[in-house]
Amino acid sequence: MALKIKLVKSLNGRLKDQIATAESLGLKKIGAVTVQPDNAQTQGKIKKISHLVEVSEA
Repeated sequence: MALKIKLVKSLNGRLKDQIATAESLGLKKIGAVTVQPDNAQTQGKIKKISHLVEVSEA
C-alpha cells in the first residue's frame, strides 16, 4: 500500500525541522506530489507536517 502526499502550503517561515521533513519526503514546492510507502517512518513524517500536506491513498 502506498500514500500520495501533496504539499499544499508554503515552507517559507517554517521551522528547520519541518522543512527538512518535507524535503525528506521529496516535497520542495507547493503542489509537489510524491508517492511513499505506508509505514511507520512515513506516518511519523506526515504527522510532523500534517498542517502543510494533503494525504490520499495511491
